[in-house]
Amino acid sequence: MNERYTARVAEDRLSTVLRPVRAGNGFEEALEQILQIVRLGLVAEGERLPSERELADRLGISRVTLREALRVLADQGLVESRRGRYGGTFVRRSPSAEAGAQGTEAHPVDPAGLEDTLLFREVLETGAAGLCAARGLTREETARLRTALDATRESALPDYRRHDTLFHLTLAELAGSPSLTAQYAAVRASLNDLLGRIPLLVRNLEHAQVQHTALTDAVLEGDAEGAREIMREHCAGTAALLRGFLA
Repeated sequence: MNERYTARVAEDRLSTVLRPVRAGNGFEEALEQILQIVRLGLVAEGERLPSERELADRLGISRVTLREALRVLADQGLVESRRGRYGGTFVRRSPSAEAGAQGTEAHPVDPAGLEDTLLFREVLETGAAGLCAARGLTREETARLRTALDATRESALPDYRRHDTLFHLTLAELAGSPSLTAQYAAVRASLNDLLGRIPLLVRNLEHAQVQHTALTDAVLEGDAEGAREIMREHCAGTAALLRGFLA
């Protein structure tokens, strides 16, 4: 996969989240969208966010408002500003990720909110998997899905959840519904906050990889029912872990 293609895919993913904000809530909505970029891992830890000019243009806000939003994220330790020729705003490791790495989390989880997130995630993901298989993928789309799958296989443990997110987000995008993709991006951001509160379990990740491979095969073979069933089982496994650790 060449660099130009990879850059275009990254650009498309940012377009999934970044959109002009509504009048009256510019600061709040800009903050929400940039938070989604960070929480979804669309810009990885240590990488630079789009320039202030690009972010302001995409969001339809002034650079003053944008800087206020970025200042809040910096105060929360999510981003940092660097000066100089190669400066900009860079993503830092989130506090929830630090807590998850240690297997601890001080804040309780609302059981009803947890169940709502898990149910909505399952509905969106099983639907997306079935749509992908039913509509069939082009050669370029197939390459995108396989590249996302390979990235999860080759990922180092600390970066696994980011690549897992991108794999699932790719499936949502390939379903062909921008509305579905936008809703999935939002629920995945909430899911990642929950996952950040529990430890990474190697056995679980190995099982997830088997399911990812089977899911990709079902999609590429046009097996819509099989794709939905594998995704449903995959979501159920994640849900069981989250309930066990957090409920």
